[in-house]
Amino acid sequence: MTATSTLGLIAGNGRFPLLLLDAARAQGLTVVVAAIQEETDPEIDSRAAEDDQIRVHWLTLGELSKLIDTFHKEGVTRAVMAGQVKHKQIFSSIRPDWRLAKLLLNLRTRNTDMLLGAVAKVLADEGIELISSTSFLEPLLAAEGVLTLSVPKGRAPDEEERKNIEYGLSVARALAAFDIGQTVVVAAQACVAVEAMEGTDATIERAGRLMNSLEGTASTLQRRLTVVKAAKPNQDMRFDVPVIGMATVETMIRVQASCLSIEAGRTLLFDRDALLERAAQAGIAIVASRR
Repeated sequence: MTATSTLGLIAGNGRFPLLLLDAARAQGLTVVVAAIQEETDPEIDSRAAEDDQIRVHWLTLGELSKLIDTFHKEGVTRAVMAGQVKHKQIFSSIRPDWRLAKLLLNLRTRNTDMLLGAVAKVLADEGIELISSTSFLEPLLAAEGVLTLSVPKGRAPDEEERKNIEYGLSVARALAAFDIGQTVVVAAQACVAVEAMEGTDATIERAGRLMNSLEGTASTLQRRLTVVKAAKPNQDMRFDVPVIGMATVETMIRVQASCLSIEAGRTLLFDRDALLERAAQAGIAIVASRR
């Protein structure tokens, strides 16, 4: 087995790692999975049990040395990160080994970009190249345009929603530049909620609770919510790539959000057909735009 036929996969939560695993195996690659105990779906073990070209090693978030040693023993020289690691986990739940502790002490700021960038450098110094997490999933990147117009009963954003998108993008891009979050929720060109460590869906839920807390039916703030998700200005596609899946649409339905804006070419769209059909049935418009 050659090093180029082996891919390391650092697996976070959600379906992203499983989709990437399937795509890599479809290309004939042997996949060595570093599964994170706090995050990775145990289904990864079931995949490995059915395929002798998938090997899974479990480790905790703080075990950077174990990760490197595992990849060295398995002959891994290329790796990808796929799946979210909750921000609050990164900065609260980990027990760092000596290598990660040293890395954390040298960080100028404690945000995810800085941390993951430093991890990528450590891996590179150890002969392990971290490549783009979209390398195997480019067909899942959102194309430019009104995506919900491609399915029956789908619609485009109306004038009010387009105003919300324009305003929301200016806020979301500024927010993303500081590596705080990538999502804002807007109503009547007013910012209802911004994402921090809780993640996209929790931000949408919080916006819904705020709108429901308004007393009476009359309000200067329209109740319809527009969700805007933006990539960072210099988005590193090796990690923390914006992702939209069915859970986000279901969350929007629960809080009666009516429109979703994402960035074309820089956002992964999981279960695209089913997601767009569900959104269209619920009257949600989804649009992907470029900078």
